[in-house]
Amino acid sequence: MADSHHPVWQNAVVVAVEDVAAGIRRIVLRPELPRPTRPGEHVDVRVLIDGAPAVRSYSVVDGTHGGGQLAISVFRTPASRGGSVFMHSLEPGQLLEITQPLQNFPLRVGAPSYVLLAGGIGITAIAGMAALLRRLGAEYRLVYVGRSRAAMAYLDELSALHGDRLRAHVDDEGGALDVQALVDGVAQDAELYMCGPIRLMDAVRRAWAERGLDRTGLRYETFGNSGWFEAEPFVVRIPRLGVEAVVGSDESMLEALEREGVDMMSDCRKGECGLCQVKILDRDARIDHRDVFYSDRQKEPGTAMCCCVSRAVSAAPTTTSGARPRAVLTIDVP
Repeated sequence: MADSHHPVWQNAVVVAVEDVAAGIRRIVLRPELPRPTRPGEHVDVRVLIDGAPAVRSYSVVDGTHGGGQLAISVFRTPASRGGSVFMHSLEPGQLLEITQPLQNFPLRVGAPSYVLLAGGIGITAIAGMAALLRRLGAEYRLVYVGRSRAAMAYLDELSALHGDRLRAHVDDEGGALDVQALVDGVAQDAELYMCGPIRLMDAVRRAWAERGLDRTGLRYETFGNSGWFEAEPFVVRIPRLGVEAVVGSDESMLEALEREGVDMMSDCRKGECGLCQVKILDRDARIDHRDVFYSDRQKEPGTAMCCCVSRAVSAAPTTTSGARPRAVLTIDVP
């Protein structure tokens, strides 16, 4: 059986592609080693970024197709690390390398009640959970947050399936989510599952802690490419190893260091496990923490970071020419 540490790789044929929202493409795959998928599972995919191989993770939004097919949905964004551009170029008949479905975000069946929170493309990790809870007759609410209805994939289908259990919060309709009110309305013994942008999840985590709710009742997954600042190139140095590299806006610091031959420890590559954390020795930069591994208290000193998702951002003012010096980060690795 595959797990996140020893995944089973296989070939998969692209069966169909379809735009399901603004910038979001649904991709149906037929793997050579099909098996049923569980809510919260994802597949790793080998992609090409500027001709170089890389691995990206995508939630399985639907694994109930006949013939063992599964569907993922990919949001194309210029601020991504390049995988979405490759995935949006796929056409039916193409061959991909993917893992068997991997589980890092399991749904625990048997809780008294559930709140499922999805922000944007995070619905891909949450939709299957909602469908299972509906089939089980569980007590649940599905909260879906998006910039506009046109950008919210599967909104009509989810509304038809879940009825008044679904609450959509649409920013451009004045329906922005009140995080404090959401958390205040969660039953003491409920479990909340969420996937979405780091700002949304940070706000929920803070409100959850302030209310004193059980930490084990809050479960989440992040897609790791959303932060407080726009991604920009920066310089990373490891004096002990004599390494200096420029981290491009479309790659992670982890990937840049691996490109330079640095032996790095990592696992999830989504800012969840903390295995890739590095020590910050000096910085001419602000740290854009994009992980969910550190608490707010741990992030505050700026002495460590998860290099698979977090970034450095220049703190220098913009010059009259419209440019500013690159951020410089000096680190050490385990």
